[in-house]
Amino acid sequence: MPQAPPFPPEHFQRLDESEDERFYAMARHVAHIDDDARAALAQFLAATLPPDGEVLDLMSSRYSHLPPDPPRASVVGLGLNGEELAANEQLSAHVVHNLNRTPRLPFADGRFGACLLTVSVQYLTRPVEVFADVARVLRPGAPFLISFSNRMFPTKAVLLWRGLGDDERGRLVEHYLERAGGFEAIGTEALIEGEPGVVDPMIMVHARRAISA
Repeated sequence: MPQAPPFPPEHFQRLDESEDERFYAMARHVAHIDDDARAALAQFLAATLPPDGEVLDLMSSRYSHLPPDPPRASVVGLGLNGEELAANEQLSAHVVHNLNRTPRLPFADGRFGACLLTVSVQYLTRPVEVFADVARVLRPGAPFLISFSNRMFPTKAVLLWRGLGDDERGRLVEHYLERAGGFEAIGTEALIEGEPGVVDPMIMVHARRAISA
């Protein structure tokens, strides 16, 4: 597959370029998506996540949206608000880490059996670098599951994301994965078809760490 072209840096500018730690300093004990979206996401994860191996919940917060059954043996959350992460009962451990400042993840190669990035991809200013390092910490064949809706903090979402529709955003995330390298079986599906003003969409972009990369 030919490598996707690079992105101009200005595509990742934000209305609020202040330090992310300042914006996320106040704990927000909310789910960020509605009940239907949460249920659809949990159902998809129940059918897709492998039965064993550690799960990395990237850009995690108060809730991980994992299905309650079966409980995961170990879920490591990485996010920006320690209070939210400590209150997340689905996490076995957590790390406070700013991916926009340091895209390299503080984990060993091949540690995780799956990685989730739930309703936060729009805030990444260096997504290709982050995705490339996700490939590093995943086991071969492990899923990388990136979900999003149409909700966001608009001042912290990057310019490129704000200018696209839902279908285009799915293709953008695929483009991130292609550019990062190390992934295969890349695809997008709508878990919930959105209806403006009535139902929020829930989109899932899924990929797997390449067996040989």
